Amino acid sequence: MNATSFTNPSVQTMAAEFQLPEYICYLNCASKSPMARRVEQAGIDAFRTKRLPYEVSNQDFYGIPKLLREEFANLINCPNPERVAIIPSVSYGIAQVANNVKTKEGEEIILAAEQFPSDVYVWQKLADKTGAIIKFVSPPDSSTERGKAWNQAILNAIGPKTALVCIGNIHWTDGTIFDLAAIRKRTREHQALLIVDGTQSVGVMPMDVESLQPDALICAGYKWLMGPYSIGLGYYGEAFDEGEPIEENWKNRLGSENFADLVNYQPQYKDFAIRYEVGESTNFFLAPIQTEALKMINETGPLNIHEHCREISTNFIQEIQQDGAWMENSADRAAHLFGVKLPAGTDIKALKVLLEKEHVFVSVRGNFIRIAPHVYNTEALFQKLLTSIRTIL
Repeated sequence: MNATSFTNPSVQTMAAEFQLPEYICYLNCASKSPMARRVEQAGIDAFRTKRLPYEVSNQDFYGIPKLLREEFANLINCPNPERVAIIPSVSYGIAQVANNVKTKEGEEIILAAEQFPSDVYVWQKLADKTGAIIKFVSPPDSSTERGKAWNQAILNAIGPKTALVCIGNIHWTDGTIFDLAAIRKRTREHQALLIVDGTQSVGVMPMDVESLQPDALICAGYKWLMGPYSIGLGYYGEAFDEGEPIEENWKNRLGSENFADLVNYQPQYKDFAIRYEVGESTNFFLAPIQTEALKMINETGPLNIHEHCREISTNFIQEIQQDGAWMENSADRAAHLFGVKLPAGTDIKALKVLLEKEHVFVSVRGNFIRIAPHVYNTEALFQKLLTSIRTIL
């Protein structure tokens, strides 16, 4: 990896932690992230604790998840880490929300078109049960000012019948940025909830829950949080302080720290978001991995990561657009995840074969390719991608 490609020392330090072979062009962090050396070591150390289980103390059941909540709270500027719950997946975190949302017949649930299924199925189930209406908001057919028009359409869709809006900071397929501040303002005007899926943005774009004040923010860990599969994190605001979790486990009950008193069954849940945590949330193996990954991100800074992605992709974007490809306006899309629509007639099958041969990893969908760089990428790798595409055009 060419160190001269890095203009930010903290980004360079983070990049040095990754071990991707030089011939690999991995531009697909939106699918799953690679693992940094220090994060891998945290996992190895965690697995070794199973050798000597008697060295794991009762305090570890609470200390390990506490560290994880604190790191995530720091990342999203949440003053109270107890508003953070450890969850296994986005679908689990969203299900906790849906379990505590009361909708009526005719009320509307606003979603962006082609949203990820984990942000759709649970609302369809709730709508079928209560008579609420799912309202998908599609982007305009025009490619001119598409992002601005899509955002305006979402704002226009929010009205007196809106019960909630569930949306990401960006669209997971093409990186279109949704103006969460404007959406939050509109939902407040109509007493509607704002539920944010931060999976494709938190960790690489700044997120401030103190400023935005979403009602819930749900994130998977294995993408931009640089952690393992099967662990995630959720922030739950005041709207869910008195809610009921979808499962009953011993740790989400008040006073569960007192192991000797566990048989004196406690009807009261813990305060704030911990009531929504999955059973076995201590997760002796995965939680330390995710905690170390979050430490690394917090040390580097999401904004620095995002700006690195912008720097290394700028020339590629200019050149691919000159070749006839279409992209969302730079002001309306993310720098770490963006879709490129290749010119009509491009042999996509041939391109996929060539990219595989050249060890270039992106997501290909129809005439679109989704590109998702991170700190371990350089401008030279974007040039490799460009050369491969031009071979087919």
